[in-house]
This record gives sequence, structure tokens and C-alpha cells, in this order.
Amino acid sequence: MLVSTSFSSSAIEVTGIDFIGEAILPTGTNFENIELGGLSGITYDPRNQVYYAISDDRSQKSAARFYTFKINLNEDSFQKSDIEAIRLTTLKDKNGKTFPAGTIDPEGIALNSSSIFVSSEGDVDRGINPFIKEFSIDTGREISSLPIPQKFLPSQDKEQGIRNNLAFESLTITPDKKYLFTATENALIQDGDKAKPNQGSLCRIIKYNLLTQKSEKEFLYPSKLVKPFFKLNGRFSSGLTDLIALDNYGNFLSIERTFTGFGFVNSLFKVSLSTADDIKDIDSFKEVDIQTIKPAKKELLMSLGKLEVALDNTEGLTIGETFPSGQPSLILVSDNNFNRLQRTQFLTFQLKIESRFERLIRMIKERLS
Repeated sequence: MLVSTSFSSSAIEVTGIDFIGEAILPTGTNFENIELGGLSGITYDPRNQVYYAISDDRSQKSAARFYTFKINLNEDSFQKSDIEAIRLTTLKDKNGKTFPAGTIDPEGIALNSSSIFVSSEGDVDRGINPFIKEFSIDTGREISSLPIPQKFLPSQDKEQGIRNNLAFESLTITPDKKYLFTATENALIQDGDKAKPNQGSLCRIIKYNLLTQKSEKEFLYPSKLVKPFFKLNGRFSSGLTDLIALDNYGNFLSIERTFTGFGFVNSLFKVSLSTADDIKDIDSFKEVDIQTIKPAKKELLMSLGKLEVALDNTEGLTIGETFPSGQPSLILVSDNNFNRLQRTQFLTFQLKIESRFERLIRMIKERLS
């Protein structure tokens, strides 16, 4: 049976977004004698006023790791000098050993109260499963691991589970630290096709209860179809690359990134699960009429192509520090793939937000004035 989520008047509404600026770290930038790059996720630590960013290096250039950054923000400018890497932390397993080359593909990162969670896409071709693990911020050592539902695990016959490099790119934790959400970048094999030119894909969002350490619900998230400007002869890749929880009531921002074969098409969406059906008990969309499932509600917040900057491979986003205006910042980061033709790009914005209750009161006052 399909069950919808709850609604609260305390839920957050994003009513606007203003672009502040970009800062570029060139490919080849080193920190502590290791190449800094592959930044696929970012999360903000308000207590220490720093940001943690995960590198998707598969322990090939160096051991899998995350970086700690100080980012100086103001409401009217942003540049390279506002970004400072201050620490590199190596990820280690429960035995305190680093992950061997090729055994990990870290993509998402989210701050818990005093630890971080990291998602790995694994490697379908090598029989390495994806994971979501908790690590110490201080030592980088593994603390715990969340169970991955069976339907997401790749089968030997490759007729079920995640697709290679299209798995758990996104990771976020609600402000009350009770729930963790992740999502597939594209559809599971048994759910439908991966994204193609002029065709989106049927992604799944998973909701974990961090108290029980178990998955509770799943939701359908259809990714945007992207129409290339011309007929493609090269590679095309499109999907959901990150989520950030705005509140405790199922409201998020998402980033979808498309490489068209000639540049990037990146879009920010407002996402709500308030009316979405729980699809946890559906193992394959081929078993049901997909039209009967209520998906996550999506609304385009901004097409980044409207910005007067050359976009890169945007894969991470986080709500950052609050400006003096009382409004929060939003920070996006790109994965340069350690490619000399790409850059590590930070984009900063100021969001305009209010609770639904505040919005209702404002609208009443406007009508009465």
C-alpha cells in the first residue's frame, strides 16, 4: 500500500535565490602534497564554521579522503581568496586501515552531530557494493554502516540493482539529525532506463532512521529530461547528483547535472515529499503502473545556465552560514574529475526562505493592508 508523508506549517519555503559569485581552484592544485580535486559533495559544520568536502578519488591518486575548508562569505562578492583548505582527513575502515585502490567511490557527504556520513557508489563491474558509512571527523575512522536494501544491490546477472557510477551520489541529514536521505543518480536496472538525450530517469530516494539505523521509506524522483542543442556523437550523462534537507518535514533542494557532450546543463530544484508515495515495498517499477505512483514534487528554482559563468560538473551542494540579513547561503561545488580541461568550481548564492506559517501570515497582512 502506498502511504504519503506528513505536512507541517513549520516546513521551509524557498521564495527566492540570488547569485553572489564563483571561485575557481585550477586542476593541479595541491594540498599537503596531494592533488586537490574530485570534490563531489560538501557539508557545513556551523559549530566549527567550516565545510567538509569529499573527494571521489577511488584511493588511486592517494587514499580516499575528505577536506576541511574555511570559506569566507559576504553578500556581494566571492572569489578564490575566500576559499582556504585547512585540513585533509584520510578515510579508514573499522580496523583503522585505508581503503585499497578501487574499493571505494566516495560521492556524498553529510554532517551528523559529531561525525560525517559518506556514500560510496561501489563498482558494479568489479562486484563491489555501494555503501553508506559513518566516520569520525577527527580521525576519519569508520564508526558504523547503514544497511543497503536488497533491491539496490547489483545482482550477478546484472538484471537488478544500481548501475555503475549512477548510484548514491547524494547524501543529506535533516536538521534534527533524525533522518538521513540518499538517492540514486539514475534508475535501478529493474526500474527503467538510464537518462538519455530527451529522456530523464526514474531515481529512488531512500529515507533512513538514524536511531534504528534502518531504511524506512523510499520515494520516486523523476530526473529532468534534457534536450541537447545539437545531435550528440559523444558521451551523455545526466542525473540527480545531490540533495540538501531544508527542514525536518521532507523539503529539499536538489541539483541535477547533465553533460551533453558539449558543456553542462545544471539545474536547481525545490523538492517536497509531502504528497509522495512510499514505494519501499515495490521492488521493480515494471511490476506496477508507474502513472499511479505519486512522485516527489519538483519545482525549478534556477537553471544555472542563466548565470554569466561557464558551468562545470556540479555535484555537491550545502546550506552554509547565515548572512547578516538572516537569510542562509547556498554553496555548490563541482567535481573536476582530475581533468586538466575542467576546474573545481564553487558557486555561492543567498537564499530567501520563510516557514509556511510565516508565509501565510505575510500573505494575510498583505491582503489586509
